[in-house]
Amino acid sequence: MDASRFQECYGFANARSRPATSRNRNDRCAICRRLLWRNGNNLPSKAEVIELVKANSIGRMRIYDPDQAILQALRGSNIELILGVPNDNLQAPTDDSTASNWVQNNVREFSSDVKIKYIAVGNEVLPDDPKAPYVLPTMQNIQNALASANLQGQIKVSTAIDTRVVVTDGAYQYQNLFDALVDSLYSALERAGGSSLAIVVSESGWPSEGGTAASLDNAGTYYAKLISHVKQGTPKKAGQAIEAYLFAMFDENLKDAGIEQHFGLFTPSKQPKYQLTFA
Repeated sequence: MDASRFQECYGFANARSRPATSRNRNDRCAICRRLLWRNGNNLPSKAEVIELVKANSIGRMRIYDPDQAILQALRGSNIELILGVPNDNLQAPTDDSTASNWVQNNVREFSSDVKIKYIAVGNEVLPDDPKAPYVLPTMQNIQNALASANLQGQIKVSTAIDTRVVVTDGAYQYQNLFDALVDSLYSALERAGGSSLAIVVSESGWPSEGGTAASLDNAGTYYAKLISHVKQGTPKKAGQAIEAYLFAMFDENLKDAGIEQHFGLFTPSKQPKYQLTFA
């Protein structure tokens, strides 16, 4: 990807405790008013979930595929959205007409009253994944389709990456892995000619049970500290608040047994697991 493409696209990284990329802003009173949910057979209806999001003053959220019921429920809500292109669908939008249809059906159809802010093309697609060659062409075709719909100034396109390697930088002192991961991405972007691209943390969370150090106390502490910490920025970008999305909205009982089932901030009965302030 060349430097001009960095100007057009945002990038994402997942930090599930893993960070995404986008532009930082200083008006971070809205920071961490974002939750995610996906896999469960005991969860509230999608309309109920959106009402729960609004009741908790959560101003942004991420969904991993263009679920039509969720998009309908978001109409008029003023909630900003990261909308995902699922990994299983990456190959199709490499065709121009398919990408145009995808944007028409899932973006343009809702753009007047759903605040789609980013499109994340794929989630944690590693370089050796057979789907990896489709990520960039799909991003480009989605970007072109947005431009044809005159939405390129309203919606940014990127992909969400997994961050598992920390780059050591002796110029800065790090007190936590979260900051080191985010700043390692900034350093990598700078070396690739993308210094103008900022970082959005599209997933970060801590499980409440199912593994070592997974407890309600630890998870509650992590979420509360994260909400406070992202307002301060990182050592490399001190004072620049980070746009961050908490993972996840609910515990998800259809995931593999263990920690993956226990990242929720709410129970399936819509009760909060932790005392957090999102507003």
